[in-house]
Amino acid sequence: MVDVDASNLLTDKNSISIYIHIPFCERKCSYCAFVSFCLDKSEREKYINSLLDEIENFLTTKKVKTIYLGGGTPSILTKDEIFTIFAKLREKFDIDKNAEITIEVNPNSVDEEKLRAYKAVGINRISVGVQSLSNKTLKSIGRLHTKEEAIEKLKLIGKYFDNISADLILGLSGEKSVVKYAKELIKLNVKHISSYMLEIHENTKLYLEVQDKKYRPLDEKGVAKSYDKLVKFLKKRGFRQYEISNFALADYESKHNLNYWNYGEYVGFGVSAHSFLSHKRMANADTLQGYYKRERKEEKITKNMEIEERIMLGLRCYLGVDISTLRKLGYDIQKNDNYRKFLKEGEIVEYGEKFYLLSKYYKFADYYILNLLP
Repeated sequence: MVDVDASNLLTDKNSISIYIHIPFCERKCSYCAFVSFCLDKSEREKYINSLLDEIENFLTTKKVKTIYLGGGTPSILTKDEIFTIFAKLREKFDIDKNAEITIEVNPNSVDEEKLRAYKAVGINRISVGVQSLSNKTLKSIGRLHTKEEAIEKLKLIGKYFDNISADLILGLSGEKSVVKYAKELIKLNVKHISSYMLEIHENTKLYLEVQDKKYRPLDEKGVAKSYDKLVKFLKKRGFRQYEISNFALADYESKHNLNYWNYGEYVGFGVSAHSFLSHKRMANADTLQGYYKRERKEEKITKNMEIEERIMLGLRCYLGVDISTLRKLGYDIQKNDNYRKFLKEGEIVEYGEKFYLLSKYYKFADYYILNLLP
């Protein structure tokens, strides 16, 4: 049968995930459209105090199953700032003793002292922003580390942590394949690889460079070939493609992301952070001044919105979509002509009360999603 069982990774109604946004960066990469800033010490102190206050004023009795510090560059925080944040988290929340706790790091801003601090506060998963192992490419997109520094820091991280993830970007100029980088990462004991397609956003330096023809990203056909090569290579090395852009050895899937994709509840702290609680989606302001004033947007999730989101999230990964849940929401997908066609052609499969998109069709997920919506 198709390899679809992910029952050991599913969340329950009495658990919650926490995301903490650390917007600080030493320098903004040319492709980055995330909310991040190069801030001075006084502004950082103000932000962290505001973050601690936001955490203090959130109430829940649910057990915390995952925590994720993202950015920005969380590894820019000092060890004392890390200790302060985690002291507040442990004071306020019932954190599961087996909780997955992740921090994103950049090779140039993580060191042995910080790694020891991460270990001390209970962090057990490190996500490293490698992006490329070509010095020419790294320089062209504004990264502050070199190939040699990335390798050195991955070796150092491996002394303290077993659960290591690394990010790669597909579609960068001149890079027709990232397989050689994946080979290197596996040699360094990386257990999880996230490989994202390069996206060029209007509010970035890279957008202007592309417009001025100073930067030429890989074309769409080239990106597709690079993606296929990576999928094939990682599969041979025992990495399961459990989501469109994510690959992991057994038991090293990101539980935090799986909670998102499984429609689990989560709370986000910090500027631009998002929360999903009691069928409401909330977004903190994406400016510092707005965040300090506690400005946020709220949206009630309707049944139609939930149907669409469950199909979209479930087909992007190996969790699949629960047929009975859709039926309770008022949508009998088994009566959809496209559903029956995809099922007959073997592009989706039913297993128990769920249906799944076969992983070899993940790169076409948007097509299937659009054709399966009500």
